[in-house]
Amino acid sequence: MPATPTTELETFQNPQAARDYTIRMQIPEFTCLCPRTGQPDFATLELEYVPDRLCVELKSLKLYIWSFRDRGTFHEAVTNEIADHLDAALHARFLRLTARFNVRGGIYTTVVAERRQRDWQPAPAVPLP
Repeated sequence: MPATPTTELETFQNPQAARDYTIRMQIPEFTCLCPRTGQPDFATLELEYVPDRLCVELKSLKLYIWSFRDRGTFHEAVTNEIADHLDAALHARFLRLTARFNVRGGIYTTVVAERRQRDWQPAPAVPLP
């Protein structure tokens, strides 16, 4: 069982591929390094996706996220890189990654990256009383 970071994302077959449903995950321990100062940046990642044929395996996602810990990268770049890697691995019908970075110099940064299949349309919203 690996206990080191990896850039590999493992997947498994979607058990309900004929149906649209949303998978939501919170990843509160994301860390990378500021490319200017080398100081750590901390963020909570919120991943939401509507799977098509594949789902991401959680342990591989954890080890993948860990691989950014010692990398210097800008918030905008790392959010889009992770979204691109997830999209390439999953080919999800819809994918949204929200990265909420902790305060740095009095500024909170939130970056949202979305990917979607070209012809996919979400079901209409259902208003509840």
